[in-house]
Amino acid sequence: MRNALGIYKIYPDIENLKYATEGSACFDICAHLEPGREITYYSPDNRECSKPPHHGIMEIYPGQRYLIPTGLIFDIPNGHSLRLHPRSGLSLKKGLILSNCEGVIDSDYVNELFIILTNVSRVAENIKHGDKICQCEIIKDEIYKFDYLKTSPKEKTNRSGGFGSTGN
Repeated sequence: MRNALGIYKIYPDIENLKYATEGSACFDICAHLEPGREITYYSPDNRECSKPPHHGIMEIYPGQRYLIPTGLIFDIPNGHSLRLHPRSGLSLKKGLILSNCEGVIDSDYVNELFIILTNVSRVAENIKHGDKICQCEIIKDEIYKFDYLKTSPKEKTNRSGGFGSTGN
């Protein structure tokens, strides 16, 4: 028996989530660009702005960061979290990446999921209503207690340093 992840669809036209293949670790999350809804974004000089999608399309200029709505609210089981990862094709072909590299959605967050996309290319790129914008996996959390040491940890291997110390 599989565990269940609760999903509330704010809008009835949102397609059901699914894993693309039997071997998929993640499921795709799509943009939900409701006509007339103001979408928050930040300019390259960090000014907060907003604008509605134009016919279900958001044009993202270089350096802009957008909060793309999904129309989904998750009921994440206690002891778990959702991890949002970039889609490799979107990153490679359009230069649209997750601004925070990986999003972490805690089990006590019960509001609409937004995906923070940044355009790192040199040209404007479009996101359309229904486009797959990131991939998501559910993770079992491991919570550790903090054990403060009185002395610095000892080397466990013959490693010395970091930042490329093991070679190219």
